[in-house]
Amino acid sequence: MIRSTRLALLPVALAVCLAFPTVARAGVNEDILNELKALKSRVAELEKKLEAQDAKIAETPQGMTVEQQQDFNRIAVKTEAMEDARDALGLKNLKISGYMDPTFIYNQRQDRAGFQFLNRVDTANGGDGYNYDNSYFGAAVIDFTKETDGGSRWRLTLAPNRGVGSVFDGNSPIHEASVSIPLTDLQTRLIAGQIPDWSGYEYLQPTLNKLITHNLLFDFTLPTAYTGAGLEVTRGKWLTKVMLANVNASKRGASETSPGVAYRVDYAKGEFQGFGFAGVHGKAANFTENVLDINGDPVAQRDSRIDLFELDAYFIRGDWTVQGQWSIGRQAKAAISPDPVSGDLRASQWWGLSALAAYKFEPRLEGTVRADFINNRKNGGGLLGYTANDDRNGLGVADTNADGVIDVLDDTEHGVNRSALTFGLSYLYNLNTTFKFEYRFDHASGPVFLDAKDGSYKKNNQLIGASVLVSF
Repeated sequence: MIRSTRLALLPVALAVCLAFPTVARAGVNEDILNELKALKSRVAELEKKLEAQDAKIAETPQGMTVEQQQDFNRIAVKTEAMEDARDALGLKNLKISGYMDPTFIYNQRQDRAGFQFLNRVDTANGGDGYNYDNSYFGAAVIDFTKETDGGSRWRLTLAPNRGVGSVFDGNSPIHEASVSIPLTDLQTRLIAGQIPDWSGYEYLQPTLNKLITHNLLFDFTLPTAYTGAGLEVTRGKWLTKVMLANVNASKRGASETSPGVAYRVDYAKGEFQGFGFAGVHGKAANFTENVLDINGDPVAQRDSRIDLFELDAYFIRGDWTVQGQWSIGRQAKAAISPDPVSGDLRASQWWGLSALAAYKFEPRLEGTVRADFINNRKNGGGLLGYTANDDRNGLGVADTNADGVIDVLDDTEHGVNRSALTFGLSYLYNLNTTFKFEYRFDHASGPVFLDAKDGSYKKNNQLIGASVLVSF
């Protein structure tokens, strides 16, 4: 019975034994499933954090941290405040530049050597006039330029004692005061104000000139400045400027109603070369003193007709610079010598040439040579603004009979022809400083340079110059 009972329980035992693995496996699967659920929840949580971090990075420039973003925001606020203050003060697109060039000059015939800096030009106020050894160098200049959002340009250049204002308008420190206003487009502009002459290949300011002195054509045959209004038009490679203006005058005098027309056209043929021409036609001051009143005092003359034309060109490539100019001119009733029979005033007439070549021996050191010539024999001579014998600049009638006096006993029908040969070196010490040295030999076809040592007249003169030019 016991045996049967055991046999009866055997299937039950087998069933129990077979059931145990299934129970164990079910417990394990449940644990794994719970772990997977927890892992999935953790992954979802991490994904949310990553998405939030990505959103912050997207909002922060260049992946900056929150602290960096805060610093950036403070900088942005300060920058905007500075821009607002700049605009409120009118400093947007305002440029300030300038230069100084203390100069040393030795003039052989004047028996003079020393520094020239800020000396007066106006003869009525202690100056000694405009001369080739005393032109626009030795200046202290500051220049303000401003451009508005609409494209209008405003310029004011101050040059006490050494600008164009001091030459034709006495004590004026104004060298340039001009506006440029776009009309139909930025390439078509209205220009107005006081604008220095734009003729020839040489510029007035020493920052753009290789030598210290200017060529003969610049000094004696070109206008000083224009006061008026006109147009500036740029079309491709062509630049055209034309003005209706007073020539060498900020205001017309009584009974003077005729302005002049001044123009300039430039063509940039390519990257390295170009040419231009300029002219002036109208009336300008006539300084002749050949008409006397009953007391023997000179009678002031009305403005007389001038006709000036010049052609210039340039080639600049590598270490070489080559420039040249041809000029011709005439002024009515402004010759040095009146008609010997009738005493009537006659026209002064001239033509001239100037050429310059420069070569850079090294990037900082440049050598320059310039040659000038003016034919000025007709009617005793006479150039623009120079209507009398000038024994300092070597203009007018020569002391042909060598008696130490220029008078009617000399050849008053013919003026002297003038020439000059100039050699110069310039050294760029740094980006803002240039040292210049110059030797110049001036020659006349007759003895017209007064020698201050003995009072005699000579055919030539020598000049040595040196300057330090500092600009910003």
